[in-house]
Amino acid sequence: MQSDRMGQMQDWPLSRHDPPARNRKQDEMRPTNANGPASALDAPPTRGQSGESCAVKASQMAGPLLDHLGRRSIVLVGLMGAGKTTVGKRLAQALALPFVDADAEIEKAAGETIPEIFERHGEAYFRDGERRVIARLLDEGPYVLATGGGAFMDAATRARIAERGVSVWLRADLDVLLKRVARRSNRPLLQQSDPRAVMERLIEERYPVYAQSHVTVESIEGPHEAVVEAIILALDSYFNHQKAT
Repeated sequence: MQSDRMGQMQDWPLSRHDPPARNRKQDEMRPTNANGPASALDAPPTRGQSGESCAVKASQMAGPLLDHLGRRSIVLVGLMGAGKTTVGKRLAQALALPFVDADAEIEKAAGETIPEIFERHGEAYFRDGERRVIARLLDEGPYVLATGGGAFMDAATRARIAERGVSVWLRADLDVLLKRVARRSNRPLLQQSDPRAVMERLIEERYPVYAQSHVTVESIEGPHEAVVEAIILALDSYFNHQKAT
């Protein structure tokens, strides 16, 4: 039975499912203000006069960002609890792009939840399917694509993202991550007695690899919209630097 199941899931074909819905507003977006200096933020802006100014500027950058992206996706990477899904949905809305959660697409393709895949088939099996699903999604873009915490650790996936996307690392401190993941129980890697020790190990192992992302933005406690603004400003700075070089 196990071998039959493995054969059936060998390709995890996304073609069995309709692709994520596209937002027709994406094709209607045009630059509203392509002039003026660009800047990146290492952390989300503080609300108030400067925060409102950043919000206006980020809104003005939405159209030009779509032009820079072309068919590439914005790929959010980071540990569980970094805010890739919650922030990603708001970022997609701000840019009029479809949002896709890679883990949700994996579950649709596999016909099992991620905890079930880990329990029945193991992590290596999951990572193999994850690699193929993300490759398919990148070919379908542009999306705002939230990836699982281990996806960017795969060298082949990193190379595909570099080719077909722009990676954004949502970096968060340990205490912030622990506070967020405590709200959910569907984290297979945390199903043991000491989640803090697990998260400390993951930070040590993964942060040096996440640092290879095109853009890094701090994911701190506060309004999600502030992180969205920081991402847009950081992407604008990245694209302007690429254009200059």
